[in-house]
Amino acid sequence: MVEELVTAGVALASVGAVYLVAAARVVKQYERGVVLRLGRLASEVRGPGFTMIVPGVDRMRKVNMQIVTMPVPAQEGITRDNVTVRVDAVVYFKVVDAADAVIRVEDYRFAVSQMAQTSLRSIIGKSELDDLLSNREKLNQGLELMMDSPAIGWGVTVDRVEIKDVSLPETMKRSMARQAEATRDRRARVINADAELQASKKLAEAAAAMSDQPAALQLRLLQTVVAVAAEKNSTLVLPFPVELLRFLERSGLQAQSQTAAAEAERDAAQRPAAPASEASHGAVEEGALTPELEDLPEAEELP
Repeated sequence: MVEELVTAGVALASVGAVYLVAAARVVKQYERGVVLRLGRLASEVRGPGFTMIVPGVDRMRKVNMQIVTMPVPAQEGITRDNVTVRVDAVVYFKVVDAADAVIRVEDYRFAVSQMAQTSLRSIIGKSELDDLLSNREKLNQGLELMMDSPAIGWGVTVDRVEIKDVSLPETMKRSMARQAEATRDRRARVINADAELQASKKLAEAAAAMSDQPAALQLRLLQTVVAVAAEKNSTLVLPFPVELLRFLERSGLQAQSQTAAAEAERDAAQRPAAPASEASHGAVEEGALTPELEDLPEAEELP
């Protein structure tokens, strides 16, 4: 009798141990347990810690409540300004309602991934290339709004969406490189022209100041000579005053004018003047050789 009681106690303890092992569940701190009893959702979502279910009747599914980092595969699309690009992104989301994540959607991870891909394609078609390259913060907010609206019904909230990389065709890269080079060249030319303008204004002011004080030009010339002589080189500098050049120029012009006047006087003196007696003698001889017709006798008076 005692042996039967011992055997029954041992069997009961074994059954209890098996039941305890089958019914015992441990939910981690970052998880929540959704219990389905005979296919129906239990009223309470099990929190972290040790919990029990009815084996064969209850079925518990653990849902991770941590923020999930999901990369979005690169999507190829055409922007609003007709440029073909490939854009990839990353999505940060988390489950806020474990029951909805299990009941309302079959696989919330796959659903969020597909929604992220379609939203990324849609945002590519609505944006221009310059926005994708420089105004990503606005596009990230647009993607987040597009994904967060349907995800709320799945018990999921989108924490953040980031566009990670934008791949451009090689022809577009070369065109952008040429455009950037032309822009830099234009800026360099403008800066150089502005520098030349400022330098010319300063030089004009310096010339005006030196014209009032002629000695300033000599001092500037001596400073230039000192600056050149400070370097250890074999350059020979011979200062030549500008005033001396101007004096030589004026002297040359005066000498040319004097030479021209002397040549004109010499030419006038060398030309011979015809005497008046020779002119009158020639006129008399010419009158004697050509008698006038009225002095000739008429034909009847001839013998």
